[in-house]
Amino acid sequence: MLKTVAAVLIDGVAPFEFGVVCEVFGIDRTDEGVPPVEFRVCGEAAGRSVATGVGARLTPEFGLDGLADADLVAVPAAGIRDHYPPAVLDALRTANTRGATLLSVCSGAFVLGAAGLLDGRECTTHWRHVADLAERFPQARVNPDVLFVDEGDIVTSAGTASGIDACLHIVRRELGSAAATAIARRMVVPPQRDGGQRQFVELPIPECGSDSLEPVMRWLLEHLADEHTVADLARRAGLSERTFARRFVAETGTTPHKWLTTQRVLHARRLLEDTPMTVDEVARECGFGSAALLRHHFQRLVGVAPTDYRRTFANRPA
Repeated sequence: MLKTVAAVLIDGVAPFEFGVVCEVFGIDRTDEGVPPVEFRVCGEAAGRSVATGVGARLTPEFGLDGLADADLVAVPAAGIRDHYPPAVLDALRTANTRGATLLSVCSGAFVLGAAGLLDGRECTTHWRHVADLAERFPQARVNPDVLFVDEGDIVTSAGTASGIDACLHIVRRELGSAAATAIARRMVVPPQRDGGQRQFVELPIPECGSDSLEPVMRWLLEHLADEHTVADLARRAGLSERTFARRFVAETGTTPHKWLTTQRVLHARRLLEDTPMTVDEVARECGFGSAALLRHHFQRLVGVAPTDYRRTFANRPA
């Protein structure tokens, strides 16, 4: 049962991510049937203010002793750095050992990693930071795609709004669906987004450093609607099929077919955002041939159907 929640603040804390934790756990909603939760804002020392990343300061009411009997300890995003306050890391380890659930929002995962609490666990953070998280904590199993990961006693969430999803997930898990729905209704957000939904990552076009392949790849990007075979591309590059395929993988880290499919999906994303073209028209323009094939690859790479993506990201005139 979730009765006490403690949020831990360190210098560089992000106000929005901290605000998410406050909004879900720190507001009395007993008049709407949500069980009461004691909410504590904690820092290294009670009454010692911490800097935010936006030029304001926050003053925690509690010191780290406020974590002592908390059922949930939340770590909002803070500036990523090489070293975190040792006393905070010790307090997090102690809380984990005694059975508290730990929650990180966005880059708060780096604090949990520095405490050694992500080793051997699946976790996530904002898609811009997943490579850094994996490099710093090689024993963690970093999932770059999901909105949040629930490992039981440790819940990690991706960037910004996915912290809302993770917090509501914990409410649902500990207090029931009715409580989560009541809080979501007040916040005017969906009561549930599956944690396995993909983050909407801005996928870059892979760069190629080879003088032999770069013109071919540029040409491919200008002719995505056409059919292409490895044999045709190899002839354009002046290479044998085997040599072309080998060099392509060496330069891009993937096969010509997979690279071309990714570029077609990226182009489809842009068309769905910026044009009124139908899904069938987008499919033909991107070289998929049919809407069914576009939906298959789009769902696999982006994590949602093309129509759902357009509904969320289409650029509409003001």
